[in-house]
Amino acid sequence: MAAAMRVAGVTAGCCTALLAYGAAAQSTGESRARIEVAAGQLASELVTVCPLADPGDQAAFEHCRQGLFGGSLLRRSLNTILLWGRPHPTPGETLEHTTLTQFAPEVWTGLYAPMFMFDGTWTMEYDEHERLYRARLGALFRNALAPGQYPYPFWHSAKKWNDYQNANAVVFWIKPESGTIMIGQFTNDGRENVRLKSPPVARPPFDGQWMWTEADGTAQPQPALFQGLFAADNPYLAKLEPSYRDFANAMRKGHCAQCHVPDNPNHMSRLVLLQTPVHAASEIKRLMNAVRQNDMPLDDSGLYREIDTDTKAALLQYGAAFEILVDAAREWERIRNGSR
Repeated sequence: MAAAMRVAGVTAGCCTALLAYGAAAQSTGESRARIEVAAGQLASELVTVCPLADPGDQAAFEHCRQGLFGGSLLRRSLNTILLWGRPHPTPGETLEHTTLTQFAPEVWTGLYAPMFMFDGTWTMEYDEHERLYRARLGALFRNALAPGQYPYPFWHSAKKWNDYQNANAVVFWIKPESGTIMIGQFTNDGRENVRLKSPPVARPPFDGQWMWTEADGTAQPQPALFQGLFAADNPYLAKLEPSYRDFANAMRKGHCAQCHVPDNPNHMSRLVLLQTPVHAASEIKRLMNAVRQNDMPLDDSGLYREIDTDTKAALLQYGAAFEILVDAAREWERIRNGSR
């Protein structure tokens, strides 16, 4: 009798495990089907608003940016923080050990996504190690725009510029449970497609300045002045630029500008950019929380760097003023767009 009970117990346990496995498999199948549909819709949106064109076509670039601004499916699909960059130079290395840059979703959608054109092709697979879906979309970089149209001088590094202009795909890493895009990468995966090639463009000279002023007084790069983040008629734009300059001066004195720049001198694995108004605006709340809690600035060893009282006061004063204006500009956009 006892033996029979044990057998029955084992049998019941196996059935329970099989039922759980079946439910998990069903859930996984449903998740994949749902994410496949979303990936297809995303590819359709991108090829519609950002189709292949001449890499220097400014009108096509503007059409793409306007199409992705605001309530696009791409924008709605992004995580609250998007990590962006290239794959790890060592094939097969994990995302955890890959250097990536952190962006607020509206900044990446407005400034970085429009740098690419899409051909509508896509594939998707599940990565067992990362436990994320990997969607690959055929894409081509706009390597022939005027220098001031890029978010910052990608050509500060010859390798970065060449990696951008040789890219033939944008990859999205998608969370199974929510379908949220957590990470985006640009890459050339070796697949031959003549439509996803363009003549290489020699990188412009880089003088070490992330922002510059043209002879006619135009500040560059133009996207850094809130293009893609706020509408052109946002009433707070005129106040945001001078407010950022005051804050930027305080950041320089507080050594913030030494680390949070595209060449990543401290080799941070998760880089936050603050070198332009739009990048600082996207991170202002996290930045001010860190300053208020003495979590930054950091020294070369990664420890808190003591700064004098006046510099700390300036960071708090000008940072708070910039934060208030950014909040007001966002609220204006929210009300205008009828968001809740």
